[in-house]
Amino acid sequence: RRRGLGPGAATLRLPNPGAASLDRRGGLYVADADNNIRQFGPEGLPLNTYAPAQPGHVGQLEAFNLTNTLVFYDDRQQLVLLDRFLAPLSELRLADYLDGTVRVATLAPDNQIWLLDESTLTLREFDPGALRLVQNTPLDILIGRTRPDFRFIRQYQNNTYLVDKTTGVYVFDNLGNYKKKLPLPGLNTVGFRGDELYYLDGGQVRFFHLYNLTSRTVALPAAADAGALRQVLVGEQYAYLFTAQGVAVYRLP
Repeated sequence: RRRGLGPGAATLRLPNPGAASLDRRGGLYVADADNNIRQFGPEGLPLNTYAPAQPGHVGQLEAFNLTNTLVFYDDRQQLVLLDRFLAPLSELRLADYLDGTVRVATLAPDNQIWLLDESTLTLREFDPGALRLVQNTPLDILIGRTRPDFRFIRQYQNNTYLVDKTTGVYVFDNLGNYKKKLPLPGLNTVGFRGDELYYLDGGQVRFFHLYNLTSRTVALPAAADAGALRQVLVGEQYAYLFTAQGVAVYRLP
């Protein structure tokens, strides 16, 4: 079943947008070229901005948690939690709690933080309330002789999805136990909507059902240059297409 996106609703002038996320109410969060966090309403209306006290590169942004937004600065190995209005709540220096280098990090719905320690190839769960590591899953046996290129991590419906651009998407349960690998190489990020995982696939968005394993595609608008697209996010009412010039907002049919 192949359908297209609806008419364009807005274009956000946001040169070189970086990490991005949607919250449960459809709000859009984007790291701009200066690594400030910009918050928009579902239709693209600007709301709030978080400018960090010290500069850093936003490696990942996670806003799906009901109360907090997580910002992971990969260059300075720091986590910052923001409230729903992008006011800072707390920050953590990862070097205070582990020796390795973290490549990707995300905030789960239960407020636990999942991260990939690249130095030891270990998936770790960190409790920011107790300030300690609570789960550790070594990945070296799973990975074998391949050279992984971890790009993204997300917890959704009690599973943790770890994107390795080299080989595909590793899936773990909420205790960190390995379940399976989805053979989807070449991805930088994935999104989730309902019971589906989605990703950019050439000139279309491919949706993969998490439980019955069927797939469907949605065509990109004719005006969209598929080769220029960097990322797509799909909410309940709108889809967001990211290019070097900014973010195009489209209403879903």
